Amino acid sequence: MEKKLIIVGTAHVLQKSVEEVKAVIENEKPNAVAVELCPARYKALIGEREEVKVSEILKRGDFFLILLQLILGYFQRKMGEELKTKPGEEMLTAINKAKEINADLLLIDRDITITFKRLWGQMSFFEKLKFLYYTFRGSFGKDIEVEEMLREDIIDLLVREFRKISPKAAKVLIDERDEFMAYNLLRAMERYNKVVAVVGAGHKKGIVEAMQRGVQNPEKLLEIKQSNKLKWIGVAFVGIILTFFALTAIFAFELLYKVFIYWFLINGILASLGALIARGHPLSVLSAFLCAWLTSLNPFLAAGWISGAVEAWIRKPTMKDVEDVFKTDSLREMLNNKFFRVILVAALTNLGSMIGTIYGGYYILTNFGVDVAKVISENLRFL
Repeated sequence: MEKKLIIVGTAHVLQKSVEEVKAVIENEKPNAVAVELCPARYKALIGEREEVKVSEILKRGDFFLILLQLILGYFQRKMGEELKTKPGEEMLTAINKAKEINADLLLIDRDITITFKRLWGQMSFFEKLKFLYYTFRGSFGKDIEVEEMLREDIIDLLVREFRKISPKAAKVLIDERDEFMAYNLLRAMERYNKVVAVVGAGHKKGIVEAMQRGVQNPEKLLEIKQSNKLKWIGVAFVGIILTFFALTAIFAFELLYKVFIYWFLINGILASLGALIARGHPLSVLSAFLCAWLTSLNPFLAAGWISGAVEAWIRKPTMKDVEDVFKTDSLREMLNNKFFRVILVAALTNLGSMIGTIYGGYYILTNFGVDVAKVISENLRFL
């Protein structure tokens, strides 16, 4: 029997896509329906969220990744509201239609956690800043008419613009997932005679091209490689600061208290400012201020862990708060969510602490370094 694969490219917030998915599945009556979802996203879409422990999130330190997912989800919901459709409704339609015709449901996308960790781990520092900037702006193609989103040339334009913003991000979010889904569809065609695949329009062309050239077992696309470059730069920088403190203590002890005060204040003020901007509780802000000088001297600790833990202890976010944050209708409502507040406090405290470490190190080295060097040279003359 001749095998047939129909790939439906959709816009995730367009009612037109919902109707197209419904019509194609009803007309084709496939053996299997494949959707651009992973198990975690599938459960979230049908309302089965796994229990989230804030303490575990704080230990992992994935604050910015979680914020990124929440912000992206928020803007997708807002776009859906404008178009009077629910984000992911075309996927829900595909899921329900598969059940109606007794077709197997296939989840062909890569786990979203792996995708975001690979995304974050492979981008440079400046790419991360650029990517976050465009993400917080809400969209990459604000001037494009929504009704044109299904046109291939418009989708190509969006993908090209995304690649300009961050080539590595585009590779992880688009190209890698195209390959992963293409591999799963090729395996599906070995088992089924007719498959309807429902994917985002921006993925359709890449999936087709990947299937045509053939895709090997994509185990490499599941690896999470963390770049150690920034970590070792941080270790080296902290090493310089600690060495500076040690030499100051040995050769210019009278300057040590001044150096420490500046280090303490610069780190503390900027870290607590981050917590304050996040509208953290006064105790969270205070904890950020008091601990930043110490956590900045240890690249394996973070001020955000402490301020976030204090915020969680005070706010006591529940699983309901986690569920509610995915339903918020405004930024104000999101900011008032206890779970989101804890994550935001931790993330912005870390950002302030990082800036404080860099600026604090620069300040004490440039303002006290010359005097200390002179004192050291004078002492060495007598050794």
